[in-house]
Amino acid sequence: MLLRLIRRSYVAVRPLSTEASTTVKSTRSGGGSSITISLEGGTSSATSTRGRDTLGRRLLSLIYAKRSAVIAIRKWKEEGHLVRKYELNRIVRELRRHKRFKHALEVCEWMRVQDDIELLSGDYAVHLDLIAKVRGMNSAEKFFEDLPNKLKVQTTCTALLHTYVQHKDTAKAESLMEKMSECGFLKYPLPYNHMLTLYISQGQLEKVPGLIQELKKNTSPDIVTYNLELAVFASQNNVEAAEKAFLELKKAKLDPDWITFSTLTNIYIKSSLQDKAKSTLREMEKRISRKGRTAYASLISLHTNLQGKDEVFRIWKEMKSLFRKVNDTEYSCIISSLLKLDEFGEAMKLYTEWEAGSVTKDTRIANLILVAYINRSEMENAIYFHNRMAEKGITPSCTTWKLLTRGYLKQKEMDKVLDFFKRTVTSVSKWDPDAKMVQEMFHVVEEQGDIQMAEQLLVTLRHAKYVNTEIYNALLRTYVNAGKMPMIVTERMKKDNVEMDEETRKLIRITSKMTVTEVPNGVA
Repeated sequence: MLLRLIRRSYVAVRPLSTEASTTVKSTRSGGGSSITISLEGGTSSATSTRGRDTLGRRLLSLIYAKRSAVIAIRKWKEEGHLVRKYELNRIVRELRRHKRFKHALEVCEWMRVQDDIELLSGDYAVHLDLIAKVRGMNSAEKFFEDLPNKLKVQTTCTALLHTYVQHKDTAKAESLMEKMSECGFLKYPLPYNHMLTLYISQGQLEKVPGLIQELKKNTSPDIVTYNLELAVFASQNNVEAAEKAFLELKKAKLDPDWITFSTLTNIYIKSSLQDKAKSTLREMEKRISRKGRTAYASLISLHTNLQGKDEVFRIWKEMKSLFRKVNDTEYSCIISSLLKLDEFGEAMKLYTEWEAGSVTKDTRIANLILVAYINRSEMENAIYFHNRMAEKGITPSCTTWKLLTRGYLKQKEMDKVLDFFKRTVTSVSKWDPDAKMVQEMFHVVEEQGDIQMAEQLLVTLRHAKYVNTEIYNALLRTYVNAGKMPMIVTERMKKDNVEMDEETRKLIRITSKMTVTEVPNGVA
């Protein structure tokens, strides 16, 4: 939950401003006229009415990364068109907005080598940020180091700081903050907001109060600062501190945004303060608009947590009327919300709607329905739905196999558990061990005294490179319950580089008096 709150707050924490207000500019040429539109969020003047050819259209049409933005610009110039810096800057903003970082970087690099284009420090900051996204942190550092001293200013330093924060390099970020302080570059809240985001994401919450105090000595907090602070209080379930921070931001004459009220609502819900939660949720809804699209999913989730079924349907209907196409994140939000509200039928309808129009075939959305069947102990329907996923071209993920493993584990059908567990660990290059699930599997096997199943689990875990003392102890306990003596356990543990503990030695002594079994297949 804390990370989700941070991500929402961090949307506004940017090293460079890419926002542009909506402007409409009319120009006349000869006998006709054209309109150039700059859309909210930095949309380029490259888009225009009547579908006329523009440089922006050409660059934005380069969908594949292998195609060259530089070639497109050169061709545009060869055709006799002018290339203006302000137009290229807008195109770069639009490309960044669409996460087309490679082409945006190519435009920046082309601009840098043009004698007739004068670049400012902000342009170099954008360039640095794009290098970090396309080529990595080391390349961004090299770019910064190669800049002349006159360009190592507040904007470029902040862009580099942002890079360190994105790569979670606390040491380098703190070192750069010290240098920025020495140079007098910490006279505005953005660098502090970057550091707050880093500390919160790394769980270093003890550093947050001191950093905020330092910020207040050098400059004034902005709404992003307060939103990040509120996110911390939300993680701590500290209602009193959150309300104090909210009063402080109001006293500072800052306008709370939808994120502010969303975070407060979340705090109140967790503290069972239903009336306050409903009040802040109403305030949140007053502050959302079409351009703040992510707010609608947050609204749905918060109404779900307040059991506001009618409100969830209302917000969803409003979303569908506002946006031509609903994205995967929004479908995921509404489906998971309806499942929480015990509206399985409605959730299934929306899943079918998503399934029919989806290009991404995102397994995570299908897994929402799969886990609903499993939680209802409807394993037959879960398998039927799993087969439907395959028929629709939705590739099972490691999570899919893990869910099915857990479903059959609840029913103690260990043959099927083993089958799906094998698929779980082999579906990824490196399996992230789930110690709790492994413990539960061996617990059932121990109860059943099924030594063959225990041995097969051990083989599967060995292939997944997850074998330890407790797993061998579970194996031995299974043999004890079966009244059998395992073969060459000591040798196998040595080969697996697993140490014995007191329980291991005790279990070996107990089983040594029991009936000898053959060496199971595949254990060597």
